[in-house]
Amino acid sequence: MSASTRIPPIAQPFVSERAKKTLDLVEEFVEKDCIPGDAVFSAELGEGEKRWQTTPIIMEQLKEKAKKLGLWNMFLSKTHFKQGAGFSNLEYGLMAELLGKSKIASEATNNAAPDTGNMEVLAKYGNDAQKQQWLVPLLEGKIRSAFLMTEPDVASSDATNIELDIRREGNEYVLNGSKWWSSGAGDPRCQIYLVMGKTDPNNSDTYKQQSVVLVPAGTRGITVNRMLHNVRVPLSAMVLGEGRGFEIIQGRLGPGRIHHAMRTIGAAEKALEWMINRINDDKKQTFGKPLASHGVILEWVAKSRIEVDSARLIVLNAAIKIDQGDAKSALKEIAQAKVLVPQTALTIIDRAIQSYGAAGVCQDTPLAYLWAGIRTLRIADGPDEVHLQQLGRRENRSRKDAIAAKLKWQREESDRLLSAAGFKIKSHL
Repeated sequence: MSASTRIPPIAQPFVSERAKKTLDLVEEFVEKDCIPGDAVFSAELGEGEKRWQTTPIIMEQLKEKAKKLGLWNMFLSKTHFKQGAGFSNLEYGLMAELLGKSKIASEATNNAAPDTGNMEVLAKYGNDAQKQQWLVPLLEGKIRSAFLMTEPDVASSDATNIELDIRREGNEYVLNGSKWWSSGAGDPRCQIYLVMGKTDPNNSDTYKQQSVVLVPAGTRGITVNRMLHNVRVPLSAMVLGEGRGFEIIQGRLGPGRIHHAMRTIGAAEKALEWMINRINDDKKQTFGKPLASHGVILEWVAKSRIEVDSARLIVLNAAIKIDQGDAKSALKEIAQAKVLVPQTALTIIDRAIQSYGAAGVCQDTPLAYLWAGIRTLRIADGPDEVHLQQLGRRENRSRKDAIAAKLKWQREESDRLLSAAGFKIKSHL
């Protein structure tokens, strides 16, 4: 069965014929080239210090093939960007699910974080010079980038806490502070950092204190592990303008969260595939029976199938909402996906691990790797608790008055009907 024939009915009207053909190409590329290449990539990458100085040959080979197939920059939606491959967020969501089944497929097609989010920032907010210098080589896959927001001494899930100091001095900005979990910074091909800090810490509007600047990776004053000197960058490094950092970051993280969720659906599908394979292995029996003959195991498979399909609909619903408006108009739907999908995937991966026993937590299966990566997503782009609080506050604020009015009317109408029928019972609620 081809990938295009498995498109959920709810999504069918929104998927073009071109996208359906591309979905089949993506599936074949992932299944026949990327998944077999995962182990080669890990072996070529190496361990220890070597992995931070190595660019696996297989990655460059896969990139060339992906370009020839037209599988490149699918993440930049046609609704909001002109630089991408011309697909909608929904169409890319279906593709990203397939890419998520391999550890290298997203990068091989130039759809990998943090570059995706950084390219969106540059495409949406960068000036012409910034786009020419940094966006063009990123779109071509010639360089990689990093995103520096999180700091070790503050709760960075609240972006207003960011403390890295950015002050203007002559024709330069001077940056002083510490960052960690700087995604992408360890890649030897990383050439540019997108750095969030404070240019106006005394502004009464806490959402106008932050700014985002572009810092070339080789800038004097940068060091890994600890900061020894201040960093200086030219004024032209400022993105959009001083005090616009929170706006930029919100615009970046929304699409980034939904991209993570899209790929996570693929990881959950992959775990389910491995679980089904395991329970049908005649050599692996318990109490004289294959695992597939035990009711609890079949229940795991059934629950996993329901959970993957349900999570997929949440993701596609968010993608449609973004396509019809923008990421800001889909905050509720993105938050739902961000919270639900990783939790769902972790549950499914855990079942798959359990079906393999000790083998499930070793390198002989991809399950331990999948679990670690998806578990990180419950922290990345903001912890679940923050999104749940915001989602709950937004849901309560937007509905409380309408619900109160509706229930009041229903009680009064019920009392009226009772009275008209000769009853004297009234609601005390």
